[in-house]
Amino acid sequence: MMEYLVYLSELSPRIKAAGIEHLAMTAVAVVAAIAVAVPLGIYLTRRRELAAAVFGVVNSIQTIPSLALLGFMIPLFGLGFLPAVVALFCYALLPILRNTVTGIESVDKGIKEAALGMGMSEIQILFKVELPLAMSAIMAGIRTSTIIIVGWATLAAYIGGGGLGRLIMAGMSMGREQLILAGAIPAAVIALSLDALLGWLEGRLAIPGQKQGGV
Repeated sequence: MMEYLVYLSELSPRIKAAGIEHLAMTAVAVVAAIAVAVPLGIYLTRRRELAAAVFGVVNSIQTIPSLALLGFMIPLFGLGFLPAVVALFCYALLPILRNTVTGIESVDKGIKEAALGMGMSEIQILFKVELPLAMSAIMAGIRTSTIIIVGWATLAAYIGGGGLGRLIMAGMSMGREQLILAGAIPAAVIALSLDALLGWLEGRLAIPGQKQGGV
């Protein structure tokens, strides 16, 4: 155990740099997915005839093996950070989109009718009624996507995307378990930390008395 701790201290600059890259990939992919999936989810609640087609496309992305999807990015974007982020963005869409649609559609119609009767416009109802009541479900989708992306980001090293996957790959190629753990353990810590942070934020955004959790 002591030898492993000494080994980690020697690797700490590499672990720190890889961890920052890992966080950057995760943050960019998830923020981009939020920027696309939440407005798209809102739109689909107004145009239900398009929902099946859109979900069909997004669901089909999830069926593509991660390494294959990363490989598809190379002819389009080359190697490095960008293709890795694009692939991770594709994987991050579904939970956020699904929970946005489900959360908004679960808002009691009577509440929306009452808001309409008070003279609120459609935009006001969206931002003052629907989104606040659906926020817990949306945040649950964001938490799910974030945890998924932290895990998938370890594979970005295969196309030069960097991150903690570089340490894992190096450890596998050299048969060094300590090096594998030097990448895997920080990735797990990042996932748990982000889940706790987003869970706290979900609780802060939830309307008092509203049930939290995924939909």
